[in-house]
Formats: sequence, structure tokens, C-alpha cells
Amino acid sequence: MSSEQKILTRDVEASVVPIGTKVTLQKGETAHITQSLGGTYTVIVNGNMFRIESKDADALGIEAQAAPAAAVAAPTGPMTQEQLEKKVWESLKTCYDPEIPVNIVDLGLIYDCHLTSIGPDNYKADVKMTLTAPGCGMGPVLAQDVQNKLISLEPIDEANVELVWDPPWNQGMMTEAAKLQLGLL
Repeated sequence: MSSEQKILTRDVEASVVPIGTKVTLQKGETAHITQSLGGTYTVIVNGNMFRIESKDADALGIEAQAAPAAAVAAPTGPMTQEQLEKKVWESLKTCYDPEIPVNIVDLGLIYDCHLTSIGPDNYKADVKMTLTAPGCGMGPVLAQDVQNKLISLEPIDEANVELVWDPPWNQGMMTEAAKLQLGLL
């Protein structure tokens, strides 16, 4: 795994991987970026792994990236539920586990995503997702990431993300592309 070295330009809040505890990394510390996918940064500081949110990219000396433009062109008039579902799945594919360089959809962590109309051109998204390991403290962080990305989609006004453990996740739930990327094929 390649690693880019950066000196923190200011104190920055980060989540300890994999337990999810919030800590403050200090200005002047050396951070080795091991992953920068989905707008977040996985770094190693003093031998420990942390996740830094995209809003704090400047602490790494990186210009914050604008939210990626949706791959689905905005239709004229109200969006159909089918178009919105496609947009939702594309958005979910921008969420990454901080330890695995594969999006959570291809990892097989999203068990269900259901859209419900709650008004004219307003929707609620209900997502059931799991983690690669039940003891992973990053669950709330990933669930919040999913919720934030869904709510950022124009017609979605509510997003509920539930962590579930049945059925337990296993490597067989990954897409062929994810297995290939991780060298499991």
C-alpha cells in the first residue's frame, strides 16, 4: 500500500480505526495517508490508524474536494423513483470502509435500500447495512456517512440507516470486482 506523508497544519478531529473513538490529532504531527476514497482520508499517525473527514482535508494540506457531481443528469421536472434509486446506489458507492479500498456496496455491506414517497417529489430512504465485523466501532461513523450522502441528494428529506447483523457478512457477499481488487480471485 502506498503512503503519502503530510504534516498536519492544524489540530484536527479524527476517528480511531477500528473503534471509532473521536480524538484530536495535533498540529505538526506526521500523518501517512494510506487511503483517500469517498472524500475521507485514512491516515497513520504514530503507528495508529485514524479517519479524517473531507471537511478537514485542509489539516492535511489538501484542498477540500467539492462533492462529486451526480452521474445521473438531472431530468427536467420531477425525478422518477427509478432514476432516484439509481442515484442513491451511485451515492452509496462513494462510501468506503477506512481499512478496505472498496466501496461498501461492492463489499456487500448494504443489505437493503428502500425509498418511500413522503410527498410530491420528496422521499425517505431506509437502509439496512452491516459491517465486516460486528465489533467494529466504525459502524456509527459509516452509518452517518451513508445518511449524510443520502440526505445530500435533492429529493431525499429523510434517511434512516440501521446496522444489522443477520445474516452475518462474509466474503462471498462481495462483488466479483471487489474480490478481484482485493486479490481474492
